Amino acid sequence: MALETGVRSAFARAIGAENVIDDPVRCRSYECDGLTGYRVVPELVLLPRDAEAVAAAVRVCAQHKVPFVARGAGTGLSGGALPVADGVVISLSRLKRVLEIDPVNRRAVLEPGVTNLEITAAAAPHGLYYAPDPSSQQVCTIGGNVAENSGGAHCLKYGFTTNHVLSMEVVLPDGSLVTLGGDSAEQAGPDLRGVFLGSEGTLGITTKITVRLLRAPETVRTLLADFPSVSAAGDVVSDIVAAGIIPAAVEMMDTLAIEAAEEAVHAGYTVGVPAALVVELDGPVEECEVQFEQVKAICDKHGCTRLHIAGSPEERAAIWRGRKAAFAAVGRISPDYFVQDGVVPRTRLAEVLDRIARMGRDAGLRVANVFHAGDGNLHPLVLYSAAAGETERAERLSGEIAELCVELGGSLSGEHGIGTDKACSMPKMFGEDDLAVMHRVRDAFDPDGLCNPGKVLPTPRLCGERPGKYRPHPLEESGVIERL
Repeated sequence: MALETGVRSAFARAIGAENVIDDPVRCRSYECDGLTGYRVVPELVLLPRDAEAVAAAVRVCAQHKVPFVARGAGTGLSGGALPVADGVVISLSRLKRVLEIDPVNRRAVLEPGVTNLEITAAAAPHGLYYAPDPSSQQVCTIGGNVAENSGGAHCLKYGFTTNHVLSMEVVLPDGSLVTLGGDSAEQAGPDLRGVFLGSEGTLGITTKITVRLLRAPETVRTLLADFPSVSAAGDVVSDIVAAGIIPAAVEMMDTLAIEAAEEAVHAGYTVGVPAALVVELDGPVEECEVQFEQVKAICDKHGCTRLHIAGSPEERAAIWRGRKAAFAAVGRISPDYFVQDGVVPRTRLAEVLDRIARMGRDAGLRVANVFHAGDGNLHPLVLYSAAAGETERAERLSGEIAELCVELGGSLSGEHGIGTDKACSMPKMFGEDDLAVMHRVRDAFDPDGLCNPGKVLPTPRLCGERPGKYRPHPLEESGVIERL
């Protein structure tokens, strides 16, 4: 149902007509996030310039019962920013100021549109940096990181977004502006900061974030190691952790992922090798040197066929460029793909990868793997061609892989979130009582169900009528009827 003229006028009065997009063609630019298989064109797109304008827009939504979806850079991979057809998108792209860098207390205050990498760039002159580093850190925003509790390659040692956010100013679904958390990591009373962080935009909209910054490590050592099998590389990961070594990062890529990344950025990976590990240590010089020698010995023990040690910052950057380009680079070897991010215990890495390979063969689809091996956070990419009619088969395989992770003692998501993509799989991980509690928490914040509806929690509509690419009726295809 289209929004009434009076409602559209109310948004224009609240934030300025020049900040309201109602052209259907321009609105189409906001029809999906990084999960491009699901698309919905919103009625309006709102572009508030500050927190007060965000609150004003939400108050209009509350008054007229208009569903709304907050959007950052649109890099999410679970359909978390998928619009609602009869609702509005509230874009935070104009709230992009670094408000304060406090080197004494090692804090930064930011608007939600600041990109992840811009935080470190602003802190670097003070010898500080922001630790969570999603692969899309050049473009993903801190507001989106808060919504999804994003991780990244270095979360094994340094933790996720929740471990680095001290407080947030948020607009609640009734339009009120409140602050959750405080200047220190621990607060008295209920942890509302923790409840909100990672709620995927279903409890409100973040308009200001205070994060903690870390001192840059004294030294960093990075290596790239090739292995004759995925299981051998997995054994290396287990042995490193068993030795009491906590690397800053341990990443694994398989043949398909290496092929795509190397073709895209020429980072020096070995094309055709079954598996490659990127291992990075950081900290005091003496500690790194000792542990680095231990890691090299463990790699040799498990049949490493090539060991490349980064000898300069440029070589280290090249290794990471290959790893962080992997998702986008897969587009070079497949026209379409779904990305999952289930988690399994480290000890079951080889088992789950073997199962995924068999599932891919049974489905007649290729699956590329690139993941955070240190904490068992998988990123299988199901490759398919929509033009060849493989979409439903790929979507089904992608969901089965996520549920396999739960079966093996893990979880549906490590950092991308549940969003639209995995909401119907939530009962595989949580019982009825668990889901009922989640509904009660959500209702406490958003009793009218206007804030990012249809995400995270399964609903009959969502699971019975999955959103996705429009599939024309046969009469439409034959020209008998026309879609308006």
